[in-house]
Amino acid sequence: MNQEERLYSILRELNISYEVHEHPEAPTIEIAMQYWKDMKATHCKNLFFRNHKGNQHYLVVLDCRYQLQIRDLEQRLKQGKLTISSEQRLQKYLGVTPGSVTPFGLINDQEHHVYVFLDINLKKSEFISFHPLRNTASLILKFADFVRFIEWTGNAFEFTELYDAAVNGDNFHSE
Repeated sequence: MNQEERLYSILRELNISYEVHEHPEAPTIEIAMQYWKDMKATHCKNLFFRNHKGNQHYLVVLDCRYQLQIRDLEQRLKQGKLTISSEQRLQKYLGVTPGSVTPFGLINDQEHHVYVFLDINLKKSEFISFHPLRNTASLILKFADFVRFIEWTGNAFEFTELYDAAVNGDNFHSE
């Protein structure tokens, strides 16, 4: 069983309903938005960082319509200097390639090394969307089911305000 089949098996075991929408390769938000326009869900940006020592890794999940500066993220998360993780680290901890970063990669983090930060504003979403371990599809599920999945992984996570729409309104990109 490949890792995508394993993901679908896990979702079925958790009684999580989902829809998969196939589309051409979409390694960036800008490209993916072309294919998401008719999907009713909050589409997410997933960023994978490491701390300056390289001994801690963070998956940051937020609404794709918002832009975030790493400097602002460092201040909000209070984790010191952050750097986008290398392709090797991405493969090692999440089992995915650049352009396919997804919380579903946590099925490959057997040691629960990755700490997950979820933007608190995502709680307003009924449905949420991510790549299912490859960037040629999007998987939509209920937000509550997504939280159940994250809890199932055993990875530590927290909700935090990753941006302030009132202050950073100029960074908002409507669909």
